[in-house]
Amino acid sequence: MTLTAADGTRIACTDHRPAGPPGAAAFLLLHGLAGHQGEWDALGARLTADGHRVVTYDARGHGAGTRIPPDTSRAAHVRDAVTVIEALDLAPVTLLGQSLGGHTALLLAASQPRLVASLILVEAGPGGPAPELPGRIARWLDSWPTPFASLEEAAGFLGHEAWTGTLEQHEDGWHPAFDRATMISTVAELATHAYWRDWTRITCPTLLVQAEHSTMRADEPATMLTHRPQTRLVRIPGAGHDVHLDQPARLHEAVRTFLLDLDQA
Repeated sequence: MTLTAADGTRIACTDHRPAGPPGAAAFLLLHGLAGHQGEWDALGARLTADGHRVVTYDARGHGAGTRIPPDTSRAAHVRDAVTVIEALDLAPVTLLGQSLGGHTALLLAASQPRLVASLILVEAGPGGPAPELPGRIARWLDSWPTPFASLEEAAGFLGHEAWTGTLEQHEDGWHPAFDRATMISTVAELATHAYWRDWTRITCPTLLVQAEHSTMRADEPATMLTHRPQTRLVRIPGAGHDVHLDQPARLHEAVRTFLLDLDQA
């Protein structure tokens, strides 16, 4: 289905419902920069099998939504998540976001606590400021040897088959489906801002998932726990930044244990 944000941006989303009546909290899954909602297929299938309703969507400027939206700010991304939650009547929802999607989830939990039952951050935190980030993202995008001759070649370079969902086929091969300038502008605020005040405003139960081969700042997880000691931290062995793609079974187990413990508290 497609929803429309207040500024006209199209948001492509998918509502995955369990086979029987929903017996557990709904999830909203938020992907990272230059990604797409299909990245969640493996984890989402496990969550729906547990009885959860699972909603995924393509962030603005990504996937099947508006390619070049008029606004790429952090606030615009938060508003999109609110649009999905309210349009599909998900509240209170469990937010699970990876990387940039996790940052969006963090800001939403801080600003709209009535909408959020619990928060799960995968390789994401308040961070910042990171002045080198836009340049690093630009170099990463420019390193893609596009056009790819095949999806197999693309998967080999990008590291996961799921990443081929960011590509579209032209006459000369496979190209990114997103706009380079939009991706860079999407991280612009992260270059100049930190979000620790937002982190301290969050009141819902929170799980922080860090990869064994994490790209988070070395001191960030410990500092997050210092500011909010009730946060649970789980480290996933054998995973890089894309924990949900590298180790979906282990991520699912961490999420399931977190929710079971909340139910028993």
